[in-house]
Amino acid sequence: MTYTKATAFSPEQQEVARIAKVLSHPARIAILQHLAEAKTCISGDISSALPLSRTTVSQHLTELKNAGLIKGEIDGLTVCYCIDQETYDKARQLLEGMLAAIKSSCCTDTCC
Repeated sequence: MTYTKATAFSPEQQEVARIAKVLSHPARIAILQHLAEAKTCISGDISSALPLSRTTVSQHLTELKNAGLIKGEIDGLTVCYCIDQETYDKARQLLEGMLAAIKSSCCTDTCC
């Protein structure tokens, strides 16, 4: 059995890190915001809403889709993307739980 450092962390910690990594690029945040506003979207519409080429937007869409945050449906030559609500809700709960668990108790007048 191969030991990796990742196995030293809980599955929840690994999942939060995976989600955070996908959300770490501002273009992906902009894509998610655009999809949230539009409810559903065609790939070409997304690239026209961002200051990025279609190829770059496509790469970011692939990352979001691989993470399960969005889903796409092929309709002829177009792909309609939307937020995968089930995965989004799970990701939101994980991130909220992690942030709530990390409470700043150190920064008092005596330590910093």
